Amino acid sequence: MQTSPLAQPLTLPCGATLKNRIAKSAMSDSLGDGAGNPTDDQIRLYERWAEGGLALSIIGEAQGTPYFAEKPGNLILNNQSDSGLFERLAKAGATDNAQLWLQLGHAGAMADAPISTPKGPSALNLPGLTCGALTMEEIGALPAEFTRTASLAKELGFGGVQVHAAHGFLLSQFLSPLFNKREDAYGGSLQNRMRLLLEVINEVRKAVGPEFPVGIKLNATDQLEGGFAEDEALEVIAAVDQMAIDLIDISGGTYFPGAASSSDRAGSGPYFLEFAGRAREKTKIPLMVTGGFKTRAQAENAIVEGKADLIGLARALVVDPELPSFWLSGQRGEPQFPRFKNPPEGGVTAWYTMQITQNANGDAALSPDDLEGVIETYESRDETRRRIWNSKHS
Repeated sequence: MQTSPLAQPLTLPCGATLKNRIAKSAMSDSLGDGAGNPTDDQIRLYERWAEGGLALSIIGEAQGTPYFAEKPGNLILNNQSDSGLFERLAKAGATDNAQLWLQLGHAGAMADAPISTPKGPSALNLPGLTCGALTMEEIGALPAEFTRTASLAKELGFGGVQVHAAHGFLLSQFLSPLFNKREDAYGGSLQNRMRLLLEVINEVRKAVGPEFPVGIKLNATDQLEGGFAEDEALEVIAAVDQMAIDLIDISGGTYFPGAASSSDRAGSGPYFLEFAGRAREKTKIPLMVTGGFKTRAQAENAIVEGKADLIGLARALVVDPELPSFWLSGQRGEPQFPRFKNPPEGGVTAWYTMQITQNANGDAALSPDDLEGVIETYESRDETRRRIWNSKHS
């Protein structure tokens, strides 16, 4: 039997080896307990994904503090966390020689207002988005905050960490001229706008040492007019190439209110593969490409053509948690994605998030026809967790 290109191991610059070329990219699984700790459901979910044959799962996103979370189901990893639950999660995600990395998050301007006071690079007052501006002192404290979370992740047994600088979250906001109107050392030129990201990477690497995997998730573009564009992203990749990074995960889009997510856009193929081909000319760091892989052939071709070293799957692994094992053995070509009729904004994301819960519990798949009820359940669960969050962290 011919071996799939996806079955090749990948050795990262730090020396760690991924057993194949399939990864679960970070999604907001929204399975934290509302106080910032993992749940039994979450632990089962990452064990199931590991048993499904992938090499790497990235859990999105772990906050360093309770003050800028994207959702009340996010994890918080700091000295007040339940270390025993995090250790169980790390161990479950490492089943069958898989790796589980923590995505280091900070939602900034996109922080969930009912449980936080959103702040970004600059004050904004837009429809659906109001935030204050971070002070220089607050910015100066951020690298240490990311570093504390990364160090704890290593201590508790996680396989690596990923710095989240995509999808409109804080480090992505600093990169984008739409969010970042600062006139000091952290705004204006791209060199200034990428300053915080490079400071975070540098401090995280110093803290975890040379042999612990550190990745970064970066937008190819935030897909907003006047925002962070591909040529700027290539410049950031060239700068990151000079640093001790093990994996650059290329994605795109933003959760800016009203903006279409990459996942909701029509298209039959990978969204950012051509950009990855351009990025390859800027860096020797392994590239993970996330978004739009619908078939095994698309994933295999990306590896063979050298545009991607690792294939990032998200919604495909929600509808088919065992997909990697079938792709690696050549038994299945493509997952079956649900089709929705006129879903409201955020509705499809809610459906996939609740399907993740079904997977964690081993329950039957949801139907696309259940969308209205699913959204109601999703919103009700968030409200319950917001009450828990505020009672614990206010």
